[in-house]
Amino acid sequence: MAINIILVDDHTMFLEGLEATLSKQAHLNVTNVLTNARDALAVLNTQTPDLLITDISMPDINGIEFIQAVNQKHPTLKILVISMFQQIQAFQGIKGYVLKETGTEELLLAIDKIVIQNETYFYNAHQKPEQSLEFNSTILTQREKDIVNLIAKEHTTSEIADQLFLSKYTVETHKKNIYLKLKVTNAAGLVKKAVYLGYIH
Repeated sequence: MAINIILVDDHTMFLEGLEATLSKQAHLNVTNVLTNARDALAVLNTQTPDLLITDISMPDINGIEFIQAVNQKHPTLKILVISMFQQIQAFQGIKGYVLKETGTEELLLAIDKIVIQNETYFYNAHQKPEQSLEFNSTILTQREKDIVNLIAKEHTTSEIADQLFLSKYTVETHKKNIYLKLKVTNAAGLVKKAVYLGYIH
């Protein structure tokens, strides 16, 4: 019996390569190839695959918000994340996490573990993640997202305050909250984590 899979990623070349790889397997059936989360949510309203393969960094909806939305509407759907980021986190709502550099053999193993054996598969499962990103604690407000993007553009606190019509004290307070939510300690770490979570593109 074929395993039906929906692929979601904003990188077309990667999608095409992934689809070609999976389509060579007789037991795998790629039903949809989508480049954004909104289209994926629409498709999931009309069909339920055995596996959803997606990235965390998405252009229209934050990857974690996307996974959360899928979990709410389709709680039994298995999700495998394929990402370029090695800083794996213990996400709620997914069954597996592998890197985009993963070879075909390991990818097929992950799919088998998740769908056939009903287990989880994380690329460094032998290591216990030191951090855990919860959905509620990582969702930034729109104001915080605005500040993150200005920080990424190397604007100073004063410049951010001027652009957003805020006091410098308010901006500093927002920055502290952002650092706490994303569990980072400096601007470089903030930008890296923000890209990872899809807040910056």
